[in-house]
Amino acid sequence: MTRLGAWAALALLLPPAAADPVVYRLDPAHSFVHFEVLHFGTSTLRGRFGVPEGLVELDRAAGRGYAWVRIDTARVDTGLPAFDARLRQPDLLASDAHPQATFVASSFSFDGDQVRAVRGEFTLRGIGQGLELRALRFGCHRHPQLQREVCGGDFEGELRRADFGASFGMPFVANRVRLVLQVEGIRQ
Repeated sequence: MTRLGAWAALALLLPPAAADPVVYRLDPAHSFVHFEVLHFGTSTLRGRFGVPEGLVELDRAAGRGYAWVRIDTARVDTGLPAFDARLRQPDLLASDAHPQATFVASSFSFDGDQVRAVRGEFTLRGIGQGLELRALRFGCHRHPQLQREVCGGDFEGELRRADFGASFGMPFVANRVRLVLQVEGIRQ
């Protein structure tokens, strides 16, 4: 194989460089919103919402982005069905009155072409508050079966549930909620 042929073969294996904005649709098989809250000062209650829907637009060369994510609050899962039903009640998630939470962001921080943080507005129970999600990791690759670029990572942020009117059980159940988003988006 010639040197030129080797470079051409290598270029086919690498994801394409983003020169213009690229849209990614969240992959439902690889995207979840997890939460953690301290319970009675003894242990951490964990659960997740699945499956979020959304789009992310990235212009890595220009260091810009936009994200829109919708979360079905009725699809909360802690592993305890009775507790999940309690979380959906009007004094917590209020899933009947507000069946969806959303995150909309247009402020992205980059380090080179790597996303480092996303800032936007998180809306829960009809109340919007600012939220920053910090990247724990971020990467892109060419998916071998899809033959398309996939980008994703793990992001974390914190919110105070009382800011959204969900103060039931305080102070026994903490106000501070840690969010961890596991997301992968498929290039459209």
